Amino acid sequence: MSPGGWLVVCMLAVSLASTVTEDVCRAPNGKDGVAGKPGRPGRSGLKGERGEPGAPGIRTGIRGPKGDQGEPGPPGRPGNVGYPGPSGLPGLPGPSGPRGTKGSPGNIRDQPRPAFSAIRRNPPRSTSNVVLFDEVITNQEGPYNNNTGQFLCTVPGFYYFTFQMVSTGDTCLTIVSSSHGQRRQSPGFCDTSNKGLFQISGGTSLQLQQGDKVWIEKDPFKGNIYQGTEVDSIFSGFLIFPSV
Repeated sequence: MSPGGWLVVCMLAVSLASTVTEDVCRAPNGKDGVAGKPGRPGRSGLKGERGEPGAPGIRTGIRGPKGDQGEPGPPGRPGNVGYPGPSGLPGLPGPSGPRGTKGSPGNIRDQPRPAFSAIRRNPPRSTSNVVLFDEVITNQEGPYNNNTGQFLCTVPGFYYFTFQMVSTGDTCLTIVSSSHGQRRQSPGFCDTSNKGLFQISGGTSLQLQQGDKVWIEKDPFKGNIYQGTEVDSIFSGFLIFPSV
């Protein structure tokens, strides 16, 4: 027999022996074993796709717990300007500033210079106690009125007034001023002689405001003032310096 034939015979014999042995030696199936211990958790899977919106929930009327604070929103638009607040307390005085430059020289011709002098010659008779000086000697800027015997202040400042009066007996005189209708009286000057002609003199400085008036007034019971051409009585006044 050729070698190829022998090889075929041998393979058939082995196959037959294996089949017989499998049928004769096979044991019955055993019972299931005990479950093993759980294995370790696996790795996280990939993130799934976003699902469809769910159906609206049912309103139960029960208020749920307060949620966590959200992220701050964007800044809103500026509001309207409010009303001004009350004024604060005055601050402390600041330091003195630097000294200014020297001004240009003033011109005395540009400054007001009210002044007057009037004498008593032949005044009209009057029931008033105001002493009239009817003849004006000088009346710079016209402050004196010889019809009323009064000086009218038009330039606020400090003034000086003086008089020299000739009397024929007991005489008391006063320099009177008024401001806004309020009467102000200076100290009086008196002569108690009753023989011949005597002279009374007096003067005072006054601070006046615009509209104030000044005049000389006699005592209604002691007002023996000489009236004639032999001697003169005089009333004068002038501005010392204006108010700042």
